[in-house]
Amino acid sequence: MEKARESWGSRFGFIMSTIGFAIGLGAVWRFPYMVGVNGGGAFLIVYVLISLVIGIPLFIAEMGLGRKTHLNPVEGMRKLTKKGGIWVGIGWLGVIASLLIMSYYVVVIGWMLAYLVKTVMGVFNGLSIDEVSQVYSSFIATPSQGLLYTGIMVVLLGVIVNKGLKDGIENCCKYLMPALFVILIVLAIRSMLLPGAMEGIKWYLTPDFSKITGDVILAALGQAFFAIGIGVAAAFVYGSYLDDKKSNIPGDATIIVVSNTAIAIVAGLIIFPAIFSFGMSPTEGPGLTFITMPNLFSQMSGGILFGSAFFFLVIIAGITSGIGYIEAIVCTISEVFNINRKKTVWLVLASIFLLSIPCILANGPWSEIKVLGKNFFDLADYISGSVLMPLGALMISLYTAYKWKFENYMDEVNVGAKKVRIYKWMKPVVVYLIPIAVLVIMVTGLV
Repeated sequence: MEKARESWGSRFGFIMSTIGFAIGLGAVWRFPYMVGVNGGGAFLIVYVLISLVIGIPLFIAEMGLGRKTHLNPVEGMRKLTKKGGIWVGIGWLGVIASLLIMSYYVVVIGWMLAYLVKTVMGVFNGLSIDEVSQVYSSFIATPSQGLLYTGIMVVLLGVIVNKGLKDGIENCCKYLMPALFVILIVLAIRSMLLPGAMEGIKWYLTPDFSKITGDVILAALGQAFFAIGIGVAAAFVYGSYLDDKKSNIPGDATIIVVSNTAIAIVAGLIIFPAIFSFGMSPTEGPGLTFITMPNLFSQMSGGILFGSAFFFLVIIAGITSGIGYIEAIVCTISEVFNINRKKTVWLVLASIFLLSIPCILANGPWSEIKVLGKNFFDLADYISGSVLMPLGALMISLYTAYKWKFENYMDEVNVGAKKVRIYKWMKPVVVYLIPIAVLVIMVTGLV
C-alpha cells in the first residue's frame, strides 16, 4: 500500500516556510552588497520590478507543477511527460543545483555563526577596519574553524529536516520567521535614527536613472532569481505538499515574493543608513557583512547587542533557506530511489558536508588550486548560480509557455485562487518575456 504523502498543516505554516526558503542569505547578505556595487536606488528599482513582473509568474509556475503532480520534481515531470524525457531535467537540475548551493551556503551560515560568537565575546571592540579585515582573512584561512562551524550548522539543519514537514520544517519556520521580522524592524529603526543616517537613506531609495545600465539590469535579474529561489526544485517540492482545492497559489506566491522583496529592502535600511552615518563605503562587495558591519557595530552605542542581533538574524535567514534546499534534495532522492527518509536526510547532509570541505579549504591551504580560474568556493557558486539555476528556470519557463501552454497553466494555478489570479493579458509576459529574460541571464552568466 502506497504511503500517504505529507501535506502542510496550515496556510500560515506553508507561507512562513516558503518565505523562509525564499528569503535566505540572498535577501539579507547578498542583496545589500549587490545594491552597494550597482548604484544604490537604480539597482533597487530594477530589482523590485523584475521580482514582481518576472519572479511571481515563474514562482507560480514551479509551485503549480508541484501541486499538479503531488510528486517530487523528477517523478512529477516523468508523470507529466515521460521517463527519460528532456523535461525531467527540470527535477535533476534543481536537485544538483541545490546540492552545490548548499556545499558553500552551509559554509557561509557557519561563518555567520562564528561572527555571532565573536561579536558576543567583543572580539571586534576597539579594532580598526584594517584589523577587522585581518580577523576575517585569518578566520576563513583557518580550516579547523570553518569545519567546526560548518559541522554545527549541518547537524542543526539535519535535526530540523529529519523531523519531517509539519513537526520540523513548518514548526521551525512558524516561529523563526516572525522573530526574523521583529529583529529586522528593530535594527532598521535603530540604524535610521543614527546621526547622518538620512544621507544613506536618500542614496539607497533615490534612483539615479543614469546608472541603470545593461550590467545593472542583468545583475538585478540574477539577484531576483537567486533571492526568490527559482529553478532549484524547492518551490516544486513545497507546492507538491499543497491541497488541490484549499490552496491559493497565485495569492500565496505573491505574498511570498513581495515579502522576500520587502525584507531585502528593509535589510538595506539596516545597512546603508549606518554605513553613511559612520562615513564608510557602501561598495565593499561580499565583504560588506564580514568587514564593514563588525567595524560599524564596534563604533555604535550598544554595538554588541545590535551586532549580535544582526548576525542572529542572518543565521535565521540562512537556516530557513537551507531547510528548503535540503528538503528538495531529500524528498526527491528518498522517493525516486525508495530510501527511508531519515536515512536519506543524513546521507544528504553527509554529502553536503563532504562537498563543503573543498569550499572551506579554498580560502586556506587550497587557495592556489583553480578550476576555470576559480577556487572551489567560487566554482560551486558559479556552476550552481550561473549555469544550473538559470538553466532550470529556463526549462520551467519554456515548459510552461510551449508544452504546458499558457491557457492550461492559467486554468491549473487559478484553482483555489481568489483576488490575485493569472489573467489572459499576462500571456505575452509568460510566453515571451520570461523565457527571453532567463535566457539572457544564463548566457550572460556563462560569458
